[in-house]
Amino acid sequence: MTVEALELSINLVWVMLGAILVFFMHAGFAMVEAGFTRSKNAINILMKNVLTISIGGIVYFLAGYAIMFGDTAGGFIGTSGFALQGVDDIALFVFQAMFAATCATIISGAVAERANISAYIAIVVIMTLFIYPVVGHWVWQGDGWLTALGFIDFAGSTVVHLTGAVGALVAAAMIGPRLGKYAGKQINVIPGHSIPLGALGVFILWLGWFGFNGASTLAADPELVPSVIANTFLSASAGIVATAFYTKFRYGQMDGSLTLNGALAGLVGITAGAANLSLVGAIITGLLAGVILVEGVRFIEWKLKVDDPVGAVAVHGLCGIWGTLAVGLFDVAGGGGLLYGGGATLLGVQAIGVLAVIAWTAVTVALSLSMIKLFVPLRVTREEEIEGLDIAEHGSHAYEFQQDVFRGLSGKSDTFAQRLTTLGTHVKEKQV
Repeated sequence: MTVEALELSINLVWVMLGAILVFFMHAGFAMVEAGFTRSKNAINILMKNVLTISIGGIVYFLAGYAIMFGDTAGGFIGTSGFALQGVDDIALFVFQAMFAATCATIISGAVAERANISAYIAIVVIMTLFIYPVVGHWVWQGDGWLTALGFIDFAGSTVVHLTGAVGALVAAAMIGPRLGKYAGKQINVIPGHSIPLGALGVFILWLGWFGFNGASTLAADPELVPSVIANTFLSASAGIVATAFYTKFRYGQMDGSLTLNGALAGLVGITAGAANLSLVGAIITGLLAGVILVEGVRFIEWKLKVDDPVGAVAVHGLCGIWGTLAVGLFDVAGGGGLLYGGGATLLGVQAIGVLAVIAWTAVTVALSLSMIKLFVPLRVTREEEIEGLDIAEHGSHAYEFQQDVFRGLSGKSDTFAQRLTTLGTHVKEKQV
């Protein structure tokens, strides 16, 4: 085997390992969303996540990849390679298909517990078919108009996360809040059923992010890969530290769910500049992302009155914006950062990219949901939401053991006290 063939093989293995890690991130999204929402909707969360990666991947194969990486039409959209016809780099398709599904699944958490699953599937199709690939073409195809301006988004703070978050914000606003979330001026907390499950999801996402950012080098570069992964780790760690201590300062206690989301805030923040920032720059990016997360969740919930059960819009949207702009401040790879003597040009370009993606995604998602609404309702009925989407949409419970214990040994519906009495009598009889 020649040196060139060996190098090619190593690079291919690295990118495929990254794709596998990004695929595993969808387990993390599922656990975070399930843990941060109520148990009566857990199956629905799992179904949405497994359908997102499956349907999204097929749609991206049929047309999304071509629109994203095909021959450019004016720097705006790709026009070749549909169903991978004429495409030789299958490895890039596999890697990018995982990214496309990641962008779409961000919407899942924001509309959890009340979205009609048919409407959700429809918006996933549109996101992976057209909305996300167009943004990707602008930035990553090589001839996109944002690339020509000098816009930098190494692994997708804007392309993946901001795009998904704007879609999530529009969808959550159009669908409306969960029942009981807002009562006049009062805003009620609807706690999730399993913070440990959410924590497991965060650790899975953190692990997967090493592939998300690390393999975005598209080569096993011995100099670049370690710094990218180090930046990813340090920014996530700083996000946790900042969120923990800022919630202690802001609310008098370290908030568990916000602190867990602080890791994701730092990860989203560093994704744009993982290959362009120094280690110190990564830490600063993560620290500020943690603060932005806390204030962002409060602003979206209290001021905008948009119900986002898992904080997806703040994590992926506001921290995605910050991470993209941070490149304009802290870039050291090309000496273009404002704070490193590069002037404000790069920062201005980064801002243009952010605004363009927000405008494109907000308009296209709003139009798409308006069209979907003509065929299927965006939201389940009041009765279905109260009962829980596990029963309403899927006909079963996520936790059958719990249901069996409190159904009563007679199989009939009893009061809570009667159930405990029956259970206690049964235990005594067993002991005798």
